[in-house]
Amino acid sequence: MTLNPQYAWVRRLIALAIFLAIWEAAARAGMLNPIYVPAPGKIWLALVELFGDGRIWPHLEATFGAALGGLALGIVVGIALGILAALVPLIAELLEPIMTLLNAIPRVILAPLFVIWLGIGIASKIALAFILVTVVIFFTVYTGIKQVDRKLVERIVTLGGGRLTLARHVYLPSVAAWVLGNLKVAVGFAFTGAVVGEFVAASRGLGYLLGFAQSTYNSALMLALVLLIMVVVLIIFAVAGKLEKYLLRWT
Repeated sequence: MTLNPQYAWVRRLIALAIFLAIWEAAARAGMLNPIYVPAPGKIWLALVELFGDGRIWPHLEATFGAALGGLALGIVVGIALGILAALVPLIAELLEPIMTLLNAIPRVILAPLFVIWLGIGIASKIALAFILVTVVIFFTVYTGIKQVDRKLVERIVTLGGGRLTLARHVYLPSVAAWVLGNLKVAVGFAFTGAVVGEFVAASRGLGYLLGFAQSTYNSALMLALVLLIMVVVLIIFAVAGKLEKYLLRWT
């Protein structure tokens, strides 16, 4: 039997509806402990309450502000460092071990340190998102430039092209394509950095709300926030994917 791929989303929705119905029925029958696994209806009510009284908007604003700030800074700095390291051997010798070390350790463990240095405000969240994005973009650009066809570079040099010509006609178009190709990954890391930073210490944000739900053992609120974060990330991925396809036409 061959399944029509065009209706895959319908099958997924049906499977999700069946799963939720079984979950709700089990909760109503008392088969699930509501402290640990609340019914889908209670999770939905917690989500409606968040938006109904309007208290979710300052938290969404804080998380988005930190994520987008860290994303923008991380992309700019990551591209600059990646290009410099790829073209200047001395800089590569200094930077590559540092970036490799940062890439090897779970970078989210830096969140408490940033809180100590920068406080519980948005600066520490931007810093964590910035570090996460910078490392990803650095290796994307650095590795990409190293993989540029050397014969193409040699031909341009033979025809009298200098560093500026190489950068303009070879490296920059390639860098743009590599960065856009990893844009969704960078966005995911930026959002992760913002939420984790807020979870560690903050006065607002989705991560802060998660910490509050955990401290009060409010599993319905926690699952509602997890669902909200999943939806927000999926929307961001969809927008990033559309932007990537649009911009890659010009590279």
